[in-house]
Amino acid sequence: MTNYVLTVSCKSTRGIVAAIASYLAGQGCNIVDSSQFDDLDTGKFFTRVSFISEEGVLLPALKEGFQPIAETFGMDAEIHDGASRMKVLLMVSRFGHCLNDLLYRWKIGALPIEIVGVVSNHFDYQKVVVNHDIPFHHIRVTKENKPQAETQLLDLVEQTGTELIVLARYMQVLSDALCRKMSGRIINIHHSFLPSFKGANPYKQAYERGVKLIGATAHYVTADLDEGPIIEQDTARITHAQSADDYVSIGRDVESQVLARAIHAHIHRRVFLNGNRTIVFPASPGSYASERMG
Repeated sequence: MTNYVLTVSCKSTRGIVAAIASYLAGQGCNIVDSSQFDDLDTGKFFTRVSFISEEGVLLPALKEGFQPIAETFGMDAEIHDGASRMKVLLMVSRFGHCLNDLLYRWKIGALPIEIVGVVSNHFDYQKVVVNHDIPFHHIRVTKENKPQAETQLLDLVEQTGTELIVLARYMQVLSDALCRKMSGRIINIHHSFLPSFKGANPYKQAYERGVKLIGATAHYVTADLDEGPIIEQDTARITHAQSADDYVSIGRDVESQVLARAIHAHIHRRVFLNGNRTIVFPASPGSYASERMG
């Protein structure tokens, strides 16, 4: 039996769930998990359905047969093989905590992705990446060569069939054109503070202001810097007894966990864009052990 995932977003109207269930039943499929959400503010409907083909119906036939239903309801619909691994390109600069965390999760099978390569504007983690038998690509970025550097990156995306780019503390700002081209397919991680601290050493600033909560936000990248739709967030409590170095260490742990959870939700098709917001369906109880992160 093959496991498939159907994702649908469309205008909310009567009969959508019934049409999906009737189609799958007619194809000899059994629904094992289903999540749905009606956004009353936007009038949009979202659903993710995990199902098993008990009669061996192949993916192309399932897609073709579902097309009339998608057209009837004006759906943005996709059906994916649940066993396929998304092709992911990681990008990093000089802070390696998120990269190392993702490589470990990938290595032990906790993050079921195909890492097609790691891109960096420095050589700091070349050896780490190569030792994992993953291609390393150095793309130097300066003010003068930035357009050429992004052309190299896009060429690499095309050559590798990259489906998702992860900025694992990649410290270069991507162009508006690249953000639009890869909309909904680039995930970034950054620290979250109140008040907001910017610059090279935000954790030191947080320490000096006596911040009691530090955290991290994972979001899709848009042309608005660090303002894209949020996928995942978390915080850690700080006390007066902790040092500036403690802030850095705790902050990096939170960043690593939040980024991993965001990627995990995305690759399992649990995240839907809803304007400037996201709909993030939780992992189903039956698959919690396999999808658990953090």
